[in-house]
Amino acid sequence: MTHRERFIKTLRGEPIGGQVPTFELVFFLTMEAFGKVHPHHRKYEQWDQMSENERKLQIADMADVYIQTAQRYGHSAIHLHPNPGDLENTQRLLEEIRRRTGDQYFLTIDHDPTWAIPDGDHMMDFSVRMFEEPEALGDQSARRLEETLEIARKLDEWGHLLDGFCFCSDYCFNVNPFFSPDQFEEFIVPTLRDAIAGAHEMGYYVIKHTDGNIMPILPQIAACKPDALHSLDPQGGVSIPEVRKVIGDDICLIGNVNCGLLQTGTEEECRQDVLRALREGMEKGRGYVFATSNCAYTGLPLARYEVMIDLWRQYGSYDLGLPPQE
Repeated sequence: MTHRERFIKTLRGEPIGGQVPTFELVFFLTMEAFGKVHPHHRKYEQWDQMSENERKLQIADMADVYIQTAQRYGHSAIHLHPNPGDLENTQRLLEEIRRRTGDQYFLTIDHDPTWAIPDGDHMMDFSVRMFEEPEALGDQSARRLEETLEIARKLDEWGHLLDGFCFCSDYCFNVNPFFSPDQFEEFIVPTLRDAIAGAHEMGYYVIKHTDGNIMPILPQIAACKPDALHSLDPQGGVSIPEVRKVIGDDICLIGNVNCGLLQTGTEEECRQDVLRALREGMEKGRGYVFATSNCAYTGLPLARYEVMIDLWRQYGSYDLGLPPQE
């Protein structure tokens, strides 16, 4: 099977045997790994002034960074950050990666129509609007939903090069969700449910990402029927066994390697946490994708990430049984 085929079977909850799939929502360490700025961090204010050949070269170079990352670290999926992010350049980037890799990798982008935690400048205003202008927020949510589904429709019409969406709106702090369960039911669930259902109707898979303590709203997220949950943040008190107790075994789980320990823990703490995540994720024999509990972000030591991947290569095979508990 290709990486893509193994990833899809894992999203479906089917046993695959062999190596557990892995990927990262973002791998920002491309300068240290390859000597190249990550596509998301590049500035293209003069994109419209570039010649067509210059644009092609830029798209090709961005595709190269994504492909190099997947090849070096064994990733089964590539989450793209098209830059510039308009639909035309998204399509061109997808076409370039498919041209060079065929169906080797599962390709995904973000276009989450649901509300995320507002930034500090807008948090108070948004909180007030939930109480004073719920209908207006509902109207905005409907427009955002239609925009997401329209993008999905256009990409589908242009060749269905994309395999799925990773909806990346964050809902939670480490201690609790920003939204109460009632607010989540009112302002998030209808849009999330309809976006996932609409994507599924077009043949796309949907991974739902949110960091932090998702446990108070986990049943509501699961009821919207995403194919997978990411990132299962241990810094928010989220554990794989507890998540499975709440939602069962049929939604794929992705992540749970503690990013905080990868950055600041000891070598032994990192090793034990990686083995723990593998052991807990692999316990059911299906439905787990190995990854960090956020992403390989700027400032995370590349050497630590590579130790994590080395341990995955050594112990992350269903054929070997569960990793050791040392």
